[in-house]
Amino acid sequence: MKVREIVRKYEGKRENLLQILHEIQDDCSQNYISKENIDLLSEEIGIPVSDITGTASFYSMFSFKPRGKYIIRVCASPPCHIMGSETIFEVISRELQVQKGETTTDGLFTLEETSCLGVCSVAPAVMINDTVYGHLTGEKIKNIIEQIKKKEGK
Repeated sequence: MKVREIVRKYEGKRENLLQILHEIQDDCSQNYISKENIDLLSEEIGIPVSDITGTASFYSMFSFKPRGKYIIRVCASPPCHIMGSETIFEVISRELQVQKGETTTDGLFTLEETSCLGVCSVAPAVMINDTVYGHLTGEKIKNIIEQIKKKEGK
């Protein structure tokens, strides 16, 4: 879907800006909001570029730089931290050969840290795209990553 179609779908209303931004980002194969799309959105909806950028930059779910097909968000909330999220982060980093904020060379995975996923009862947890995985161990997260790689033929 293109920016104009997305804006039309939401009737160009400012109160729908977050939904519009989500759809623009989801429509991009590299999971980000480009400068060109922000400029076009500004024209279409009549909101200054600075307002759009300010709104999107407030939320950790939006990105202004290209990311992988699978975005792995490791929860760093106190409950997840206590239950071992730092170890989970290290295992993922080692498995994928990336650091926080980086994307694998094949463009498949981006590793991010998030302050809270709101799933404390299953700590430590990660979210891969829209799916939450909890009660993780190093072995469990390795298996999850391997399953995704197999699905993608890697």
